[in-house]
Amino acid sequence: MVSANREMVVYCFDTLVAHYNSEQAPPPAFEEGQHPLFVTWKKAVNGGEPRLRGCIGTLEARCLINGFKDYALTSALRDRRFPPIQAKELPYLECTVSILTDYESALHYLDWEIGKHGLIIEFTDPDYSTRCSATYLPEVAAHEGWTKTETIDSLMRKAGYNGLITESLRRRLHVTRYQSTLYTMHYSDYATHVKMTRGTVPIINGARLNF
Repeated sequence: MVSANREMVVYCFDTLVAHYNSEQAPPPAFEEGQHPLFVTWKKAVNGGEPRLRGCIGTLEARCLINGFKDYALTSALRDRRFPPIQAKELPYLECTVSILTDYESALHYLDWEIGKHGLIIEFTDPDYSTRCSATYLPEVAAHEGWTKTETIDSLMRKAGYNGLITESLRRRLHVTRYQSTLYTMHYSDYATHVKMTRGTVPIINGARLNF
């Protein structure tokens, strides 16, 4: 099984840096494979808790190289919840790559473990008869301090459901649980890695970014 690793995060940073420079990113240093994956960007300012800056991925298996290239940019620049990340924000960013594994159908909406399982919920909106779905990665519920029920209810809102959440509706959810491996790196560690392995530091439009 392929696990998330440092070289995947380096490639995501490389891809974003190359975008700002209108260049091609250096070839990745990890092996190809096919897995569902996510790229998450967070930003920390003045030593504060890193805040979400973009997170997009796919629940379907993708070729890892093209997948990380696509979602590094999509999550940084086209997450509709946030304005696009600007080059000047790079020194404050951390990147997490997630590779999703072990998809299983849960027996019911509470059949999963906080901190271990990510969730995909699917259901029909009883008011409009529309199909709704949403996912949270395994670390979300633990990070937010939610109970299982709070996590499910938040997921239903994320899926676009605005009606009354009842126990009978929760019991009608189709829940798929999954696990993931992940790797997180701050920009400063990325820049140090690039200097050590390539003998230079990341340059944006001819200027070195301080970190």
